[in-house]
Amino acid sequence: MNKYRSHNCSELSKNEIGKKVRLSGWVHRKRDHGNLLFLDLRDHFGITQCVIENKDKNFEVLEKLKPESVLLIDGEVIKRSEETENKDLKTGLIEVQIENFEILSNAEELPMPVFGEQDYPEEIRLKYRFIDLRRNEMHKNIELRSKVISFLRNKMLENNFLEFQTPILTASSPEGARDFLVPSRTHQGKFYALPQAPQQFKQMIMIAGFDRYFQIAPCFRDEDGRADRSPGEHYQLDLEMSFVEQEDIFKTLEPIFYNLFSEFGKGKTVNKNPFPKITFKDSMEKYGTDKPDLRIPIEIVDVTDIFKSDDTNFKIFKEKVMKGNVVKAIPVPNTITQPRSFFDNLNNWAISEGASGMAYMTFEKKDNKIIGKGPIAKFFKEEAIFKIIKDCKITENDSLFFVCNKLSEAQKFSGLARQKIGHTLKLIDTKKFIFCWITDFPMYHYDEKEKKIDFSHNPFSMPQENIEEFDNKDPLKILAYQYDLVCNGYELSSGAIRNHLPEYLFKVFKKVGYSKEMVKKNFSGMINALSYGAPPHGGMAPGIDRIVMLLANEKNIREVTLFPLNQNAQDLLMGAPSDVSEKQLKELGIKIVSKKSSS
Repeated sequence: MNKYRSHNCSELSKNEIGKKVRLSGWVHRKRDHGNLLFLDLRDHFGITQCVIENKDKNFEVLEKLKPESVLLIDGEVIKRSEETENKDLKTGLIEVQIENFEILSNAEELPMPVFGEQDYPEEIRLKYRFIDLRRNEMHKNIELRSKVISFLRNKMLENNFLEFQTPILTASSPEGARDFLVPSRTHQGKFYALPQAPQQFKQMIMIAGFDRYFQIAPCFRDEDGRADRSPGEHYQLDLEMSFVEQEDIFKTLEPIFYNLFSEFGKGKTVNKNPFPKITFKDSMEKYGTDKPDLRIPIEIVDVTDIFKSDDTNFKIFKEKVMKGNVVKAIPVPNTITQPRSFFDNLNNWAISEGASGMAYMTFEKKDNKIIGKGPIAKFFKEEAIFKIIKDCKITENDSLFFVCNKLSEAQKFSGLARQKIGHTLKLIDTKKFIFCWITDFPMYHYDEKEKKIDFSHNPFSMPQENIEEFDNKDPLKILAYQYDLVCNGYELSSGAIRNHLPEYLFKVFKKVGYSKEMVKKNFSGMINALSYGAPPHGGMAPGIDRIVMLLANEKNIREVTLFPLNQNAQDLLMGAPSDVSEKQLKELGIKIVSKKSSS
């Protein structure tokens, strides 16, 4: 028999009644009933109730034992009385009569409880993460993470992908997010960078002649954290395939994600493949975002032309439209029973988001005809009302909210309003996972801050243009073979078909001001590799953290990460980032220069 246990704390049932057993685990909680002390013993697998009478010599010691101390218990399995059975517990029909015990480890006073799943400040939870992880909810989340990774790894192997590991110490790249830099001791004054992603390496794997590659890759980006993004580091299922088009990648990955979310989605339904494909342009027009939550049954409609016509006289919007602004309408179903406060609250929310408010119109049936009502209805002639009803597919029970602004701002805000309305009116079916692909991203965009053309997405993506015609194309009209996998409003993965032609890469970078020499200098490894025969290839990199966050129904990525940094990119458990000794700095040839205090 194992020195510490004959069974784990979820194994015992009525089949073991009368048997002597040995259990080890943490004291989850105690209940003193005077003549009896009940003690719940917990390990990774579950909980077993143990009991001891007050006349027993060991009673007093166990009574004083602090929660989360580690015990070894020897005893006999007995049947619980019918009134004390716990049908919610796997071991709820039995308990263990304590005969002997050994304290394997005493616990000090806890900084936070494990029993009860109470909310505690994040600072305490991260500082004592090893205790936080004992809580059932957190324990299950991390266990789920492990199962998801194992599932994905097995599916990739089944689909003939080979698992490789790419370097962690590499060269800094001038593109993308900010790098984490690592100083070199042997080459003082020079730095390695931690990889933001294995992008160039995985392309070189394809160039090396391997057909399909994957890894569960750690990625490092020196950027601020948010609820769905960890500061510092994250993990992704990085993959690449040779001799493929965009559709080949979709067909390979869709069944994997359908099966993954069906198996671990806690009974939620998953839309079957093929997943819907929505162009970036259509997604921005219909949903106001490139990460649409398709569970919200609302599509935004452009009604700019109606406000341009002589059939409307809403001057505030009309004047803006004449200056090049657009008007977006957000149809809201079944608002006929909503009180006035619903409209007022939405208007106040819009103001809190920086807008001047939200114009709206309600609809009702009168004399067998749907008419517009509300503050701005008087500015619309009957023809305009009819066209709005037709274009926005309005019934007499619905309402419309209007947003007027520059195109990008109008799209963004109407998208936020769509989400707000969906949540407020509980229009979202929380029992569903709905996947879609967002395709045809623009290759370039105009950076208002820098006042220049820049890349919208991945600069190594293949443009959707013939190489001979590329130079003469307006960069803002060039699309790329780039795509995102989106589920329930979260981007789970970005991907692309890669540009495998060196001469084409030079043209692509020239549009943003890079000379041929600059490209060769900054991406020498990639250009060199592509110059010796590269196959057409493409891939993607689904984020493990976001996948598990969705499956666990959590709102914050730190709830599914073992030892996360806090919002300020600090490791409160280990005390990082930390100071280093002068000796270490000297070995690296680094001197710390203190910031001068501002006067």
